[in-house]
Amino acid sequence: MVSISTRVGKRKIEEPVMLASGILDETSGSILRSLESGAGISVTKSIGTEERKGYSTPIVSVIKTGMLNAVGLANPGIDAFLEEFTEVEKKDRIAVSIFGKDSEEFSYLAKRVEEAGFGIVELNLSCPHVQGFGSEVGQDPELVEDIIAEIRGKTNLQIWAKLTPNVTDLIEIARAAEKADAYVLINTLKATGVDIYSRNFLLSNKIGGYSGPGIKPVALRAVYDVFRETGKDIIGVGGITDWSDAIEFFLLGAKAVQVGTGIYYEDYAIFRKINEGISNYLEQEKFSSLDEIIGLMVRK
Repeated sequence: MVSISTRVGKRKIEEPVMLASGILDETSGSILRSLESGAGISVTKSIGTEERKGYSTPIVSVIKTGMLNAVGLANPGIDAFLEEFTEVEKKDRIAVSIFGKDSEEFSYLAKRVEEAGFGIVELNLSCPHVQGFGSEVGQDPELVEDIIAEIRGKTNLQIWAKLTPNVTDLIEIARAAEKADAYVLINTLKATGVDIYSRNFLLSNKIGGYSGPGIKPVALRAVYDVFRETGKDIIGVGGITDWSDAIEFFLLGAKAVQVGTGIYYEDYAIFRKINEGISNYLEQEKFSSLDEIIGLMVRK
């Protein structure tokens, strides 16, 4: 039997396929269902200090090569979120995505998350369509460094930094985030879409994030570049819809992968299908463990 378990930071994860942030709602039921369906870790929607309504509809549009979305970081706020998850027992397999405008807000949220019994935070430094948050924060190397140092100094949480591809020099941002336990690469690409008959934008916010199969080459390039330059643990995300996509990320240095828009095509079954495909590939190619292929093409 081959082993598909992996290790990200200090965490051993039995299944290397995770639920990406922002795809499902913030209720405990949908998160637990993804875990029961084969996700090794499930990442929540991004949670802020206060409730946020987000943008008016339309907030999602399916296009030929994937999906556009501009939800606007809609979330119930940290108090309501933690109340929803009070009785949940699988907190060791849930990463809480948080966002803020500065190190003080990120630190406050991280401490609340740790006090509630969670062990992992994913820092949203990359949402491309909300002013004052996300990629606007994640494009500032000094602020990124301060945020991670603040959380590192005040909690014992595992810190995953989700970085934006919408920058000129991704390596500069990665180096600023080097005190994180892992990088999550990448978030959506800044994009827009047009309906030629109504002559309206596809999204109410006009600008949104582009996800799905079309962004996979960009995500692969980011994983390759950052792994080659830093050697740090990476969770790959962007355009993964089947097991062969996941293998591409592993070969370029990712230690785990996240699936987001792929759920639109396969529903919750996608986690188990990808896990099984990874196992079959390793067996057919005469590898005994997933670890043997991680970064294989970069180490040559």
